[in-house]
Amino acid sequence: MVPRAVHTLQSVSVIACEDTRHSKKLLEHFSINTPCIAYHDHTDEKSAYKILNRLADGDDVALISDAGTPLISDPGYRLVAQARTQDIPVIPIPGACAAISALSVSGLPTDKFRFVGFLPAKSTQRQKVLETLKSVSDTLVFYEAPHRICAALNDLLEVFGSERIAFMAREISKTFETYLYGTIEELLVQVSADSNQQRGEIVLVLAGNTASKENLSADAEKILKLLIKELPLAKAASLAAKITGDDKKQLYQLALTLQNK
Repeated sequence: MVPRAVHTLQSVSVIACEDTRHSKKLLEHFSINTPCIAYHDHTDEKSAYKILNRLADGDDVALISDAGTPLISDPGYRLVAQARTQDIPVIPIPGACAAISALSVSGLPTDKFRFVGFLPAKSTQRQKVLETLKSVSDTLVFYEAPHRICAALNDLLEVFGSERIAFMAREISKTFETYLYGTIEELLVQVSADSNQQRGEIVLVLAGNTASKENLSADAEKILKLLIKELPLAKAASLAAKITGDDKKQLYQLALTLQNK
């Protein structure tokens, strides 16, 4: 909690919480007596309407989640989106974010990364999502539930292979925080052997596919940069493949990276 966050929570008219019971412990610790209401993205529309009405009437409302930054795999998107459409100012108070905290100490490239969030709960769907990320050169950041961490690492191993470097951050900033670094296979062995590593809030950071770009011809990136200005990504990648003889899937992944620069 940064000082600005404490001051904000003390001074607003009301605090919208993901879970008021959970937030009460934090608020009591900082002697914050501001009234609280429950809000999450599955709240009925009436609750969001009440908050928007208060904002329109000039009240200041703070939105907090149970941990980390609201909206980053946490509730708040629908409320913020509606506020924006009504020209209601929305101001972030920078604070803890597990994805960024884990990435910053992972030892993996941070100049380009893709936050995926939570993977599907079922293995079949999870592997399908991972297959779409197999050729991505960006560093990948995932959240994972503790009861699924071994299954998720197994699927990562199945899709990405045993040599891809990975990093796991668990319980960041808490009493039992731990950090593991190694190949996916090495992480799976460590986590499977230690039940403590299967508890708490977990962030997985995975090295990108460095081979994809290296295997492309020297002119591939230059050609793609020109084509994506005029064509949809899929058509640009297909045409670039015909011109260069490179793999269309790798070119498409490169096109995605170029588009996001």
